[in-house]
Amino acid sequence: MAFGAALAVRLFFLTLVPDAAFRPDSDWELDAIAISLATRGEFADPYVVPTGPTAHLPPLPPLVMAAVIRLFGITVAAGIVAWLTGTLAQSAIWGMLPWIGERIGLGWRAGLVGALAAVPFPQWLLSHGEDIAAVMFGALVVAVVRRWESHPRPGASLLLGAGFGLLFHAQPAFLPVFLGYLGFELWRKTDRRRWRSAGPVVLGAVVVCLPWGIRNYGALDAVFFVRSNFGLELRMGNHDGATASIETPHFQVDPRHPRALESEAVKLREMGEVPYTREAGLEARAWIAEHPGRFATLTAERFAYFWLGPLDRPPVALLFAALTGLAILGAARAFPALPRQRIAALVIPLIAYPPVYYLVPWQQRYRFPVEWILFLLAGAAVASEGRWRTESEPMEAHLVEST
Repeated sequence: MAFGAALAVRLFFLTLVPDAAFRPDSDWELDAIAISLATRGEFADPYVVPTGPTAHLPPLPPLVMAAVIRLFGITVAAGIVAWLTGTLAQSAIWGMLPWIGERIGLGWRAGLVGALAAVPFPQWLLSHGEDIAAVMFGALVVAVVRRWESHPRPGASLLLGAGFGLLFHAQPAFLPVFLGYLGFELWRKTDRRRWRSAGPVVLGAVVVCLPWGIRNYGALDAVFFVRSNFGLELRMGNHDGATASIETPHFQVDPRHPRALESEAVKLREMGEVPYTREAGLEARAWIAEHPGRFATLTAERFAYFWLGPLDRPPVALLFAALTGLAILGAARAFPALPRQRIAALVIPLIAYPPVYYLVPWQQRYRFPVEWILFLLAGAAVASEGRWRTESEPMEAHLVEST
């Protein structure tokens, strides 16, 4: 039900998009890399002029887009298929929410109510892989809870780690969540066998991440985690005249980004991507040291944007604030009766995932990979079943009871 409703709404909005907007265009970073991959076999050239190999984006979203371009060419049809792929992923996480709610102990009704509430909620139709990351992470949270409530086998631990490794290739900001989960597991268990069981999880993640790391070392002569662009994004959010949201006019006239300014792209090409982004990061850190008050204000504003939505658009911000408030209410009602491992599975991502986005200009799409947690908790606030289960009970049983 929720999947169908979400898909129908998003398909309707797709009909309002002009045909020309669907066509892959090198004016966009993801499209530019995907076109390079599809036409030359190189993960390269995300900026306004050709600059060579890149790790500006994580590899999975451009790879998906490149596969579509290989099949359909640089055509409107390719763009439509790519947008449909993202639409299906966005809809899939809401279709999964009743199942996640059941497995996490909040109940399928909470998941269904939350998913239906998400159907009309303002979301970006086109993302940089946040929709794929949301689906992957939803499945991984269920796997983590199952692991914490059973005796994990080495093979299952390897697969869990591999799943997180694949998730990093869609959204590397989940690394602190992964570390938070491991930290909670090791803190919770004192048995040495439990400590040893964490090893295969780490190994699985490392094995999956290793090929991309080797590629980056060979192509960019540097070691870093998945993406190379943090210093650049840090400078985008912390300089004279910077604002908290990337949607403000400031970022339309003074982005100082090689995607927008040819002079910066030429400089990046001459220096190399990694040295350029490192220099940008040093500039940002120097500015922060000289302007601690302004940095604190920007960080607080970005925090507010993340949790309360676009403050410069009050009607939309009101929806975001209502969602956050209902999620807090749902947590207050449900958490006292849930085992602490299930609470941790939901709370750790809400703490560990956002901090990097408090440091860079806000965009609405950033929080989509964990937004389903807020809708699930908000659903729990609205659709209380009168009791919270610590053991999963089949959805079918509740359907029988209700009839």
